[in-house]
Amino acid sequence: MVEFETIKAEEVKFGKNNFIEVARKKAKVPEGENEFISISRGYTLPDGTKKWKTSLTIPLDQGVIDFVSDKLKQM
Repeated sequence: MVEFETIKAEEVKFGKNNFIEVARKKAKVPEGENEFISISRGYTLPDGTKKWKTSLTIPLDQGVIDFVSDKLKQM
């Protein structure tokens, strides 16, 4: 079974009740653990509960992080 731990997370709200969250997370399994970056889109219900629609994970590989960052800035 995988256990996820959020190390750090930040979000930006947009539209009526939508948000994008960028987080550094850790996946823990009996064999070890793996850190990664998660970019998630979600929405907030009227009672304040957060729901997530979709997520993208990026490995903690500096080359991959630089590529994604550069391409986002160019778009």
